[in-house]
Amino acid sequence: MDRRAFLKTGLHAGSIAALTACTGRAGPSSVPPSTGQSVEFSDPRLRELADVALGAARDAGASYADIRISDHRRQTIFTREKRVANIEDSEDRGFGVRVIANGTWGFAASSRVEKDEIARVAGRAVALARANSKLQKAPIKLAPTRSHVAVWNTPIERDPFDVPLDQKVDTLLSINAEALKVSGVSFCQSSMGFVREHKFFASTEGSYIEQTLHRCHPRFQVTAVDRKRGSFQTRNSYSDPQGMGYEYVDTYPWLDDVRQAGQDAVAKHTAKSVEPGKYDLVLHPSHLWLTIHESIGHPTELDRALGMEANYAGTSFLTTDKLGTFQLGSEIVNFVGEKTHIGSLATCGYDDDGVETRAWDMVKNGIFVDYQTTREQAHLIGRAESHGTSYAQNWKDVAFQRMPNINLLPGNQPLSLDGLIAGTDRGILIKGRGSYSIDHQRYNFQFGGQAFYEVSGGKITGMLRDVAYQARTPDFWRSCDAICSREEYYVGGSFYDGKGEPGQANAVSHGCCPARFRRVNVINTKRSI
Repeated sequence: MDRRAFLKTGLHAGSIAALTACTGRAGPSSVPPSTGQSVEFSDPRLRELADVALGAARDAGASYADIRISDHRRQTIFTREKRVANIEDSEDRGFGVRVIANGTWGFAASSRVEKDEIARVAGRAVALARANSKLQKAPIKLAPTRSHVAVWNTPIERDPFDVPLDQKVDTLLSINAEALKVSGVSFCQSSMGFVREHKFFASTEGSYIEQTLHRCHPRFQVTAVDRKRGSFQTRNSYSDPQGMGYEYVDTYPWLDDVRQAGQDAVAKHTAKSVEPGKYDLVLHPSHLWLTIHESIGHPTELDRALGMEANYAGTSFLTTDKLGTFQLGSEIVNFVGEKTHIGSLATCGYDDDGVETRAWDMVKNGIFVDYQTTREQAHLIGRAESHGTSYAQNWKDVAFQRMPNINLLPGNQPLSLDGLIAGTDRGILIKGRGSYSIDHQRYNFQFGGQAFYEVSGGKITGMLRDVAYQARTPDFWRSCDAICSREEYYVGGSFYDGKGEPGQANAVSHGCCPARFRRVNVINTKRSI
């Protein structure tokens, strides 16, 4: 769990600093689960309660059943300048039973975790499956998986829910105070969000799996108001949510980042407005992860490719006829899907189908080679096994296919961010997450960012503003001609990736290194209005 943050300075005249948070590792790494029949669960009654559900479902005629008993703790603290704006703290516990009867899914849930209620809900799930079967066109087919008796926990050094509230508040207020020391900064708001997800999964196939997952999301936003110009500029933190404990808050260089953010926000007022045209883009990982999420993550969801899902993000241009043949990127572009990288948001030992998580190639040497799949979906593209991407946000929600961590692999040759910039004649360096827009098939897109820097003759020559770039997904990834090496690897991500109806949120990370994309269309966002 070693996460070190460091500043890369000296990009030009010592006045621009790039904040980079480094995981200390360049690819997926995992902590093996504790497995075997002798595993001790945190509460032995969990297995007894699970057996009630599985037995009742079988007795009612289910050919398959599983149960998730889970409890969720959430805490978020919001501050602004010198005051606490809001504190939210909640706990939620319940269970959901999922069954297959007459070849059809049925699901029911309850917040009363008691034997009689569990038996009743299991019976109701079977009744719903029988009712649903009247509309079922083809029976559900689950890819085989091994049964597991296991315990898996996010490795953390410090449980955020054990940290006193006043310590968290003091940290946030110190961030705000540091920002306000910067001349020209008008406002600063900061927050911390923490999630602890504890769940017990059991199935009629013999699995009993207990997991405790931790996620944290500290952040800030600095605003500089220029009353003479009648404008305001903002810069958000470069921190991204992580699957870690409070040690992330302890080790991230908040004061350095917020001080630089204040200077960036003030500098934006006098930055040169970009001239539209074709530029070579040097995309910092704090920005590039979102482009990966939208243009690679969503279109490789199999249900979207099959037209079975369209909520929030539409369908996908990556239809199944392209599998194994479509040139999605240049030959140096390689994407891996996984839920095993320690510190990433989607990481766990097992998915909500009870499948042990793994890593797999999704784009190999630029060729699109695989989707995200669950047990239910694997056979639809001729796969024998699930990739373990089933997830439900809560006990009362149905598990279905959700995005795993998807990572752009580092380049094979030694290359630093400084070296990438030095090899760029006319370009723009973009850092941080900004506005974005992408069509319903994830094909045409536009992205902004937090901070933009002009690159001329291999050097950063000043700050820019009003920048956004436009491209088609395959054209963009085919234009990638350089990716930095593993020393520059960084993990960004989203706490709230939406999908489904009713909507559910999933937390997911995307690791990458700085990368360069040749001759991408850049627009001026002010002139295009």
